[in-house]
Amino acid sequence: MRLTGAFSFAIIKIMESINKENLPKHIVVIPDGNRRWAKRKDLRPWQGHREGVKTFEEILDLTDKLNIFCFSFWGASKDNILKRNKTEVAILLELFRIHFARLLKNKRIHEKGIRINIFGEWEKHLSPRIKKPMLELIEKTKKYDKFFLNFFIMYDGREEMAEAIKKIVKQNKEKPGLKITQELIKENLYTRDLPAVDFLIRTGVEGDPHNSAGFMMWDTSYSQLYFTETTWPDFKQEKLIEALKDYEKRERRLGS
Repeated sequence: MRLTGAFSFAIIKIMESINKENLPKHIVVIPDGNRRWAKRKDLRPWQGHREGVKTFEEILDLTDKLNIFCFSFWGASKDNILKRNKTEVAILLELFRIHFARLLKNKRIHEKGIRINIFGEWEKHLSPRIKKPMLELIEKTKKYDKFFLNFFIMYDGREEMAEAIKKIVKQNKEKPGLKITQELIKENLYTRDLPAVDFLIRTGVEGDPHNSAGFMMWDTSYSQLYFTETTWPDFKQEKLIEALKDYEKRERRLGS
């Protein structure tokens, strides 16, 4: 993962047309379509994942350049890891390990004060070898708060909400009569330190715009949604700029 801040002249010119005052504070991406991209090219599924990683690197460079405060990326659901072909999963996890290890060495993470969060049940299921750079990244960036880069791996929004309820029940036993508020619920979510999601992008949509596994169900309650047929490997920087221009045109009423 590069986080280099280096861009082609063409991309820089396109970026100049974006209204920086109306950028979303928190962008979330559900990167669907790696396997379909590979199938269309008569490639193996993991080749789609490899190309998807390259796309992620490009998109991360752009969000870095735009100084997006909080960028979140759904790396894999629990079913993706536990139920898919073992060879495909092994290669996907190795891609995670390699690129989290690269992030560990990335000076820009520390220069910009980017906190890395990894949400989900990955600690319960992944091997120590895969988890090592992930745990180190979390530890080394835990005090940063200028920017946030979040990964959701083996994550399920329904489980996140169930865990929050369990915590609140326990708190109520220790302090009977606890008042249940929206703030209390947020404080018990995995994402308690993150702002609400402004803009959720899902790629690889084939006439079926949808969420999956209650992804960030609490934090996306007022999100603007953007669905595109473009599969994730083809969602390059210019595609994100198109999405951001679409976001610029929208009026966020937030229930009013």
